[in-house]
Amino acid sequence: MILAGSIVGSGELIATTRTGAEAGFSFLWLIIIGCLIKVFTQVELARYSIINRKTTHHALMDIPGGRFIVWFWFLMFLVGIGQLGGIVGGVGQALAISTPLTAEGKAYNTMLSQRIESQAFGTALADKEELDTKIGELAPRVKDAKIWAVIVTAITIIILVIGNFTWIQLFSTALVCGFTFITIGNLFALQGHTEFAIALPELIKGLSFGFPEKTAGLIPLNTALATFGIIGVGAAELVAYPYWCLEKGYAKWTGPRDESQAWADRARGWMRVMQWDAWCSMFVYTFSTVAFYLLGASILHRSGLLPEKSEMVSTLAVMYKPVFGPMAQHIFLVGAFAVLFSTFFVANAAKARLLSDVIGIMRKRPYEKNQRKRMVKLFSVILPALCPLVYILYPNPLQLVLIAGVMQALLLPMLGYAALYYRYQRCDPRLKPGPIWDFWLWLSFAGFIVVGAHIAWNKLQGLF
Repeated sequence: MILAGSIVGSGELIATTRTGAEAGFSFLWLIIIGCLIKVFTQVELARYSIINRKTTHHALMDIPGGRFIVWFWFLMFLVGIGQLGGIVGGVGQALAISTPLTAEGKAYNTMLSQRIESQAFGTALADKEELDTKIGELAPRVKDAKIWAVIVTAITIIILVIGNFTWIQLFSTALVCGFTFITIGNLFALQGHTEFAIALPELIKGLSFGFPEKTAGLIPLNTALATFGIIGVGAAELVAYPYWCLEKGYAKWTGPRDESQAWADRARGWMRVMQWDAWCSMFVYTFSTVAFYLLGASILHRSGLLPEKSEMVSTLAVMYKPVFGPMAQHIFLVGAFAVLFSTFFVANAAKARLLSDVIGIMRKRPYEKNQRKRMVKLFSVILPALCPLVYILYPNPLQLVLIAGVMQALLLPMLGYAALYYRYQRCDPRLKPGPIWDFWLWLSFAGFIVVGAHIAWNKLQGLF
């Protein structure tokens, strides 16, 4: 549930709905595959970490080229601060709409909601041009979202510094479960509204491996592949997951590796538990991701709305209006706060642990247990504090999240290679998986290669 807490957030609420808004139903197949195939690499990385009692970064140092992967992760980590800036900005926008701090903020929210709802539901506005002018004038002066982003960051730092693993686990579970059920319920209830109901031919089209055409200057495939890098178990979560397995105690309960049958039995038992972890979290975040995507396709795409910049959260709230009516915005804002804050909270908790580990590797002298705890506490203050600064300097949450998605997509093939190396070169013969598992592991790697190569090619074209 910690994994689901870090996943059901920016990728699902922001990037996935944006993909649905751009591409309609055409990329439903890509969203499902993006959630499914990464689990095999996730399990393989965790298997090696638990058996050898090593964190992900120390495990990567055991493979040829592992140091390069660690350094690339560090580059992705720096970009990821921007992603978390976008996430805390989204939380700030949600709170600024539900609880504006200034009169200007309240007026701006009211006018923005009127304009977005009129476009979504085809209602006429007598003074549309005047409304657009007022919104344009107010937008640069409204600081409510930025103030809320700073407040949320301060609360996060306090919780991270005084909290422990159990607290992180319970907090993530509560936040994720609530909004996941609301969103899935909203999607099913939407089928009672003729103008937004999803027809069977649209679902068939979405599952038929098709590609939408370029429309209105947008290239949906680029957004979709950036989304692929961040939905489900993204590269950041693949690297973080073994840390949570170790902190939970799976390696400790398995015990130091030896040749005894007792150790092999314990290891097989904890491998089963870990796989239940992975597949149950996959079930949760796949349902949420598909629900967000279908809401984006059925409402935002049909209405010609795209969530972006300071209007992102207000635009996303429209997806709940047909079902929940006047209460839609309040329900969505509570849910948006839950999923975005859970991602911000868990991602910072993970990054503090990962960065402490990487610094130990870079200095070629890993920290001792107490030293590492102190470093984790220190980074639990520094890293969240940097995030709202990024949002204040560049208040475009969607763009920050998608840039991070590109970096994660580029890291995926490297992690797929690491998983294959562990499987065929370092796996204990007593714990080897079967041929069906191997097939899916190779398919996972192939998917990573295709996505990483496409994004790298696009970026090179942009440079030259």
